[in-house]
Amino acid sequence: MLTGFFGRLAIAIEPVLCGLVFAAITFGVFWAPRLSRGRVLPDIVVIAPIFGLGVVACAMWLVGVMLAPVRALAHTLRPIYVVDGYIRYRRRDERSRFDTNGYVAVLTEDGRVACEWPTLGPSELPNATRAALCEFSEYGGVHTVDGRPTGVLPGRIPALGVSIHGRREEIV
Repeated sequence: MLTGFFGRLAIAIEPVLCGLVFAAITFGVFWAPRLSRGRVLPDIVVIAPIFGLGVVACAMWLVGVMLAPVRALAHTLRPIYVVDGYIRYRRRDERSRFDTNGYVAVLTEDGRVACEWPTLGPSELPNATRAALCEFSEYGGVHTVDGRPTGVLPGRIPALGVSIHGRREEIV
């Protein structure tokens, strides 16, 4: 997870540098009349708010680039649970969103629901429960079932986290 975070941080250098340039110009425009030693340069101060807005825009750009990886990194600090119990698949119900095809849940050894997640897919899930050793996190879903990865986590993390999601987007 740190690889993806630092990859996004490398991308975030651009708004930081642009913001610093805009801040330097804004600061310079306000100090230019004072440095002119008596010569009047009041017209240049009029453009200072434009560069100030550039600083604000770069700050928003930085937040936009870094918000998702910071949130994901914070979620990785949550525990990963291992339960020797059951995995349950069930169909949609009347409260399900339209884009889900059912639910998958990890059950403890006494049959209580440890955690449940909606699933996506083209076909309806069957109602089935089977014994399984499950590794899961509340945020990420089921990572492994009986030691076999489910595909929730990538098998390997590419350099700088580029192309980590592995989904191919359909072009409409």
